[in-house]
Amino acid sequence: MSGILIALRNVTFGYEAARPVLRNAALEIRPGDRAALAGRNGAGKTTLLYLLVGLLRPQAGHVEAMGRTCRHEEDFVAVRRRVALLFQNSEDQLFCPTVLEDVAFGPLNLGQPPAEARQSAMDALAQLGMSDFAERVTHHLSVGEKKLVALATILSMKPSVLLLDEPTAGLDENAVERVIALLNGLDAAWLVISQDHDFLARVTSRRLTLADGAIHERRDPRS
Repeated sequence: MSGILIALRNVTFGYEAARPVLRNAALEIRPGDRAALAGRNGAGKTTLLYLLVGLLRPQAGHVEAMGRTCRHEEDFVAVRRRVALLFQNSEDQLFCPTVLEDVAFGPLNLGQPPAEARQSAMDALAQLGMSDFAERVTHHLSVGEKKLVALATILSMKPSVLLLDEPTAGLDENAVERVIALLNGLDAAWLVISQDHDFLARVTSRRLTLADGAIHERRDPRS
């Protein structure tokens, strides 16, 4: 496990026992990895991300993270301190009255004192050019603005691994450019699901494809 941040080890999972989505799937994410995850609709891409952070549990096989086998909720609590998931639907990630409260929630949950958590939140918003949004009411924001705030909620926790499910959906061109510049300046690994092939070409160097329950790799994300 040396040098591996998070991995799937022969994982099988299905919402119906007779129809597994993943079959003995294997995956390793190491420091510095910039990976794109492709696959047809319904192939199980989002399911795979949920398994990595323990929102779903394998029927066979297991997740390993930071050198530890993860099977129970207490194992995944530690994982979520270093592996952050951006949900495809931002509404699933944002639940506080204001933007600042949403972005500070993660650092507070990690045990940061309120003043420190507020600063972590403001720093994350500043990275995305959204400092002026701190006191805005979250549910009044546009779809694209909510997506950026949701991204700020995971950046504020300074994770080692980012799991990004359609991070540019709903964003205009300028916002996409901000996200690209931000990601390329981070010292983190990431696994990205996206329909935006130009975005993937600029932020990833590994191409993973999920098909028939297995993960296959090609090196060029533009192929």
